[in-house]
Amino acid sequence: MKIVPFKREHSLWPSVDLFENFMNRFFEDDADISDRMMAIDVIEHNDRFEIKANLPGFKKSDIAININDNQLIIEAKREETKEENKGTYCRCERYQGNYRRVLSLPDLSNSDKIEGKFENGVLIINIPKVEPKPAKEITIA
Repeated sequence: MKIVPFKREHSLWPSVDLFENFMNRFFEDDADISDRMMAIDVIEHNDRFEIKANLPGFKKSDIAININDNQLIIEAKREETKEENKGTYCRCERYQGNYRRVLSLPDLSNSDKIEGKFENGVLIINIPKVEPKPAKEITIA
């Protein structure tokens, strides 16, 4: 039988400690930065690369895909202005703002024929591959 040590905290005021622990954890920034980032999958097929990006709650018109210096830039902007005077927030975890991911394109990608579609909150980008160029041999004189 394995014995596992257990630390028991004794307090004269357990309800005060419970509330204090709750408030300490309530205002900590425990949200991981990855929760605020655009989650993506990059899948390599024989003839193409496929990128799937989760963008729930965005409209097609809120999304922009650009290529600059052999980098694929995916941006999604959400601009909502709602005012409610039903109380004050103690903590707000719902993110409103901009998402941006920059991915370096592989040398085998054909950036002229990239296609994208947006369905059910998932952006799917297909990047066709090109045949690799053979290495050029340079003769030494």
